[in-house]
Amino acid sequence: MYPDDFLQKKLNERREKQAFRQLHLPEGKVDFCSNDYLGIVTNGLLNTKLLNLRSGSTGSRLLSGNYPLIEATEQQLAAFHQAAAALLFNSGYDANLGLLSAVPQKGDTILYDQLSHASIRDGIRLSFATAFSFAHNDMDDVCKKLEHATGTIFIVTESVFSMDGDCCPLQELVTISRAYKAHLIIDEAHATGVIGSRGEGLVQQWQLQEAVFARVHTFGKACGCHGAVVLGSTALRDYLINFARSLVYSTSLPEHSVSLIKKSYETFPAMLAEREHLQHLIRYFQSARLRFEKLPSVTPIQVVVIPGNEAVKEVAAGLQERQLDVRAILYPTVPRGKERLRIVLHAFNTLEEVNRLINALN
Repeated sequence: MYPDDFLQKKLNERREKQAFRQLHLPEGKVDFCSNDYLGIVTNGLLNTKLLNLRSGSTGSRLLSGNYPLIEATEQQLAAFHQAAAALLFNSGYDANLGLLSAVPQKGDTILYDQLSHASIRDGIRLSFATAFSFAHNDMDDVCKKLEHATGTIFIVTESVFSMDGDCCPLQELVTISRAYKAHLIIDEAHATGVIGSRGEGLVQQWQLQEAVFARVHTFGKACGCHGAVVLGSTALRDYLINFARSLVYSTSLPEHSVSLIKKSYETFPAMLAEREHLQHLIRYFQSARLRFEKLPSVTPIQVVVIPGNEAVKEVAAGLQERQLDVRAILYPTVPRGKERLRIVLHAFNTLEEVNRLINALN
């Protein structure tokens, strides 16, 4: 056996803090944890034999990995999202990493919401720009930090926050970015397919796409497939093709993956009844009285705060015993004292299932 005892120190620290992570297989419980918001995966809406489609792309986009279907799909995505251009990435993580590490330069300033996803923070970390976080959704703090910003300024945030379920104050952000000549970057990962009458996302819901420098939409959640897209100008697309290392040095998505993205975008915009039912469940859960703190949210992500890793794990285990698949989110993924149950409602969940969950929590 290889002598890798040096790994045990950090692992033991995680165990001592009740924060040790493990992989679990699904066991047929009621799904209140996946990001399959519309049930596209659960109901097999994209299932296809994928005849005559290559299983691999054979190379990066700049070598042998470019092909007509991928460019046609990018044009489809740009048209749907009312953007000048679109560029596919292998994942949302790759998209944020490539965009944020490549565009801001030394001497520039990045301001980002302190609750931004790890992929945003890692992309910023790889940039040569100076970066500052601002208090969650606090526009006064944004303005305060903008007073000291230098170079080209970028403000980065999520439209729907993955661990709180709330939305960014987009209209205020647009007003502020215009006043300070800053460039907005909005990650729409958890809004895609869910927010807006056709699932187009928060930016288009408010018709602010012309005021946003770049948008990132990912497909591994409500879209029911895999990959991501960066939307923006044709100049931004050309820039990323030249400088985004996560694109330049990655084998591109294969044809079967891209065909599923294309099919998803032909499917979820018409899922009006599913979005309406989902909103009904959200309102119902928000109106319920619970013995724990419940964060306000108009999205499928519902949060019940139970401070302490051990305490929240105990409650989650009790729900699992009742065949309700709810997962605990532990420190350090969320701030200490804000440990929580991240409950996800879906279009395929029934009112009876939500009632079972509410009763179990009480």
